[in-house]
Parts: sequence; structure tokens; C-alpha cells
Amino acid sequence: MGSFSIWHWLIVLVIVLLLFGKGKISDVMGDMAKGVKSFKKGLADDDEPTTTAKPVIDNKPSDVVSSNTDEKTRAS
Repeated sequence: MGSFSIWHWLIVLVIVLLLFGKGKISDVMGDMAKGVKSFKKGLADDDEPTTTAKPVIDNKPSDVVSSNTDEKTRAS
């Protein structure tokens, strides 16, 4: 038995092309390329440090309501 020769591989290639056709093989290879690209993009995104945005708290005097103001609005 031994290893496969070039003729064996050519026969296998012809059979695969007959079974699947040229269009399906190119579609599968295109989908595989998209998968590899998204995988690499995912790895690159993981390497970047994640920054979390801190909420901005603005304590303006107009935002603070005192209890005296509440009593005045209830009385009127």
C-alpha cells in the first residue's frame, strides 16, 4: 500500500468537484474566510483594554431641594 500518488489526489479532486460542484466549494471557502476574519477580530477586541464610563454626577444647587421649599409649596 504506500502513500498516495498525485493521480490518487487528482481522482479524489475530480470526484469532489462532481459531487459538490464548483459553486458550493467556493461558497464554503468564502464562509470559512469570513469565520476566520471574525475570529481574528474577536481576538483583537479581547486584547484591547476595556474602559468603563463613570457616570457624571453634577451637584448643582438647583438640583437640591430643601425641606423648607416642600413646605412652602404644600401651603400654597
